[in-house]
Amino acid sequence: MLHLRQRVLSHLLSAAPHPSTSILLPFQRLLSAAASAISPNPSFAVEEYLVSTCGLTRAQALKASAKLSHLKSPAKPDAVLAFLAGLGLSGADVAAVVARDPQILCAKVETTLSPIVAGLTGLGLSNAEIARLVSLAPAHFRCRSVVSKLEYYLPLFGPIDNLLRPLKHVLRSDLERVVKPNVKLLAECGLSACEIARLFIGAPRMFTAKPGRVLAMVACAEGIGVPRGSGMFRHALRSVAFLGEEKIASRTDYLKKTFRWSDAEVGIAVSKGPFVLVSSKDTLKRRSEFLISEVGLEPAYIARHPSLLSYSLEGRLRPRCYVMKFLTENRLLKRHTCYYTFVKATEMEFLDKFICPYKEAAPHLAEDYAAACKGEVPTRFRFT
Repeated sequence: MLHLRQRVLSHLLSAAPHPSTSILLPFQRLLSAAASAISPNPSFAVEEYLVSTCGLTRAQALKASAKLSHLKSPAKPDAVLAFLAGLGLSGADVAAVVARDPQILCAKVETTLSPIVAGLTGLGLSNAEIARLVSLAPAHFRCRSVVSKLEYYLPLFGPIDNLLRPLKHVLRSDLERVVKPNVKLLAECGLSACEIARLFIGAPRMFTAKPGRVLAMVACAEGIGVPRGSGMFRHALRSVAFLGEEKIASRTDYLKKTFRWSDAEVGIAVSKGPFVLVSSKDTLKRRSEFLISEVGLEPAYIARHPSLLSYSLEGRLRPRCYVMKFLTENRLLKRHTCYYTFVKATEMEFLDKFICPYKEAAPHLAEDYAAACKGEVPTRFRFT
């Protein structure tokens, strides 16, 4: 009978049926029938069960078995495995879930897992979406609070896909004492629900911080010259979220030295592009050398257009500089166009405005620009 039970489980896990809540009960009944002839075995080998039935490696099973030493029978784990298979998880998915959260095998199907799935289904989640939640956060899935938390988060975030990245943060945070007060505070700062959701996705740790800490972040964002209610406020919050005053001061000094900015100019740059506070020093240094030494831009110009520092050096800044110099040296531009105009245009806009109009005068321009975007420097783009 033990071999029969193992064969039944192997079939369920390998078949990966199309998710349907209607198949969960038959699966559980089938296993119950197979397990009914098996009395609790005091010598039940948990580690071997994890390897042979759950699909864990020997090393994973050894680690997981320490949390399951109290198990004396496969009955409860069997029911959980059948339940997970019924949700549509494959054998590999189940193995990953058990490896991450061995205690899920101890969850009660009828009184815990089934009601949770019913609650999530009532929120509009499909079995496939629920299966993804189980795979990403198995420990939280077996807690009934997951339903009430998602009931709050789904209207805020929109599609479930938006929740996948910050999922662990949102599920382990205290909804009433932490998250809701933080959301209220940010709304009072002028952020829309959409902006709050984007901030949450980009910097989920903000929402697990105590409200007092978030209030300090707000003050810090204002301190770098970005007022509440401005379009840049969300970006400023994300940039300064976990920077202390000392780090901000240190990074400000680095910016002044690297870009030759005055106090006023670094203030302008940071208020317009707060991301410069968290960009890597190497990235900033390379762009500084290129924009000042090769393009010939004045430090004040860069400070007024800090978004220049957010673009790829090899994929955008350098190739478009080549095109600008080519058009200028060959006197093809009808009027002076600043470098920022070349850079900020979308790829489609750039091609329409600076490549296509010169097909006859410069038939190789499109080809040379494409090569430059790949890191090559065509002969026609070598200027003396």
